[in-house]
Amino acid sequence: MRLPPVLEAGMECRRVLPDGVVMCAHWRRVPLDLTREALEKSAATHIDRAVQCQLSAHDEGEHFGLLTDACAYGTALWLRWYGADEAELVVLPDCPVAAPGPDGEGCCLFADHAEQHTWADALEG
Repeated sequence: MRLPPVLEAGMECRRVLPDGVVMCAHWRRVPLDLTREALEKSAATHIDRAVQCQLSAHDEGEHFGLLTDACAYGTALWLRWYGADEAELVVLPDCPVAAPGPDGEGCCLFADHAEQHTWADALEG
């Protein structure tokens, strides 16, 4: 998906995954100071300048955009934001839940997320 050239805080751009799951439409620019901090905290050599909330579609509450999984084993660095002005870096443990079955797909979110697992809609469909 090609991003608009300028993304304002809270800008919406709808994303539908191949299995029909509608992702949250909220995008957030990563402030330059947080980009620098993210590079210092991880083994990543590049951090995207804008991220989309990885949770299922929602308007209220916190949004979480994945910055990098190049952190300590079993963790990832996320940008958490609420509204247009508040954003922070958070290191969160990976969600340990996998889909049922011997080849169950792992959840791509963080532990203790309130939304359904990333593989849940694929099983229902």
